[in-house]
Amino acid sequence: MDRNTPHKDGQLFAVPVAAATELFGGHIIAAGADGLAVAATATAANVTLGVCDGWVDNSAGEAGDQDVLVRRGKAWLLANHSTDPVSQSSVGRDCYVVDSTTVAKTSGDDARPVAGKVLGVEADGVWVLI
Repeated sequence: MDRNTPHKDGQLFAVPVAAATELFGGHIIAAGADGLAVAATATAANVTLGVCDGWVDNSAGEAGDQDVLVRRGKAWLLANHSTDPVSQSSVGRDCYVVDSTTVAKTSGDDARPVAGKVLGVEADGVWVLI
């Protein structure tokens, strides 16, 4: 029997923000171990969600007092790590979060979460599909 299953496009969605956290538009957003939104860092417990759609200041708030709009399903031009750079041979492969604006070719000591798929490498950065 058919089912009328509710759905969303999944490209723009709200995520509750961690306590004492300020997030900036254009930065990679991750879910921490507790599932709350934080700026992406090279922390194994983080899972990349997408890119922040606008500034959110929960720096004086408790966990979940604010929501951040996260956008995914797009290619973003991010900074390339200087000592572990993504190269043309990485196209189609995963790259890894160094910080909320920078990606690297490898997961390093397995602390870096996957940022997304490399679509291209240019002099001014890496195109990453998140």
